[in-house]
Amino acid sequence: MNASNLNEFDLVIVGGGLVGASLACALADTPLRIAMVEAQPFNIEQHPGFDARTVALAAGSQQVFNAMGLWEAIAAQGVTPIRRIHVSDRGHAGSAHLDAAEQGLEAMGYVADIRVLGQVLSRQLEQQANVTLFCPASVKAVQFAPAHAKVVLKQDDGLGEITTALVVAADGGNSFIRNDSGIATFTLDYHQSALISNVVVDRPHRNIAYERFTDSGPMALLPTCDEQGNDNTFALVWTLKPDQVEAVQGWDEATFLSQLQQRFGERAGQFTRSSQRHLYPLKFLQTREHVRPRLAVIGNAAHTLHPVAGQGFNLGLRDVAVLSQVLVEALAQGEDIGDLTVLQRYARWRRRDHLQTSLATDGLVRVFSNNFLPLAVARNLGLTLLDTLPPLKKQLVRHAMGYVGKLPRLARGLKL
Repeated sequence: MNASNLNEFDLVIVGGGLVGASLACALADTPLRIAMVEAQPFNIEQHPGFDARTVALAAGSQQVFNAMGLWEAIAAQGVTPIRRIHVSDRGHAGSAHLDAAEQGLEAMGYVADIRVLGQVLSRQLEQQANVTLFCPASVKAVQFAPAHAKVVLKQDDGLGEITTALVVAADGGNSFIRNDSGIATFTLDYHQSALISNVVVDRPHRNIAYERFTDSGPMALLPTCDEQGNDNTFALVWTLKPDQVEAVQGWDEATFLSQLQQRFGERAGQFTRSSQRHLYPLKFLQTREHVRPRLAVIGNAAHTLHPVAGQGFNLGLRDVAVLSQVLVEALAQGEDIGDLTVLQRYARWRRRDHLQTSLATDGLVRVFSNNFLPLAVARNLGLTLLDTLPPLKKQLVRHAMGYVGKLPRLARGLKL
């Protein structure tokens, strides 16, 4: 970095997880001097954001990574296309089927290991001339002034202060930057936990993803492959109520597979093996503000969603695509990238997608977790009708693929 003062930057990204790292990579070929502050060592084996979970990347997200020049490296380490999606409601007849071929598509999305995405992003950052990593480093406070912002790092890190035109909070659902800045949030505890595991079945998955709604919450099976390339593995997300968690944690593998089979049914085949199980509490969070002078809040720091429909990271990556374009365009016009007028362009552009995706995700959880008989009849009728109404199905597929409203350049596969 060729700066007269090594602690002066144009942009400071707090949080080096998938969303924060993606923003830095999106701005690779720009004159912006970028600092990334991350509390955990920037090491694939240790970083908590780059764990063993998988993520369903919408087709729009694949376009973003492709435009950033990273998709080839991601695909080379193994991604699994989602070509069909089967949606069902346990105990009821209604179901719906979404097929990429019917829409003239190669795939509606791809399943990738979070660890793979982390590896590709971190390698890019290590080679990126306009990014300086402050890692491991923790933020003590952020001070905002009319002409700049100052990020104060904790003294034991020995790194002092960073001055910048813009701070981007990408530090997750418990964002220190958001909370320290006094930005209010609307939060909702779903009183559910997501059990994550990989499960093996006795036949190929045929690139079908399953979403099954049950009285304890949704269950999802995402097609993936094991390390040997076998195509009979699924990434499982099983939503549990609080009173179920202790029992499920105590099951041995045989009991776990038997109970899973009973809850899910046999449409994906017989479950034969499972990996280690992990549990994550689920909540909904939405910030009241996404921007302030010299501050933008993105990713899970701005919106934390239920994993139903797998929209969380995709929504955050769309934040990255829009914010990076707004900043590049402002830079080209000679504008101050931390000015509220510039940042409000980002907030206005993202408002529709944030609202629609948040409401749709929360609505699915509420509608399909309610056993009220008239509602159960209505939702199953809706699933059945979806199969017979191609325009509605096409609209739903486009939204699931991340094609919402005005698309930024990266989401169209174009460079900034």
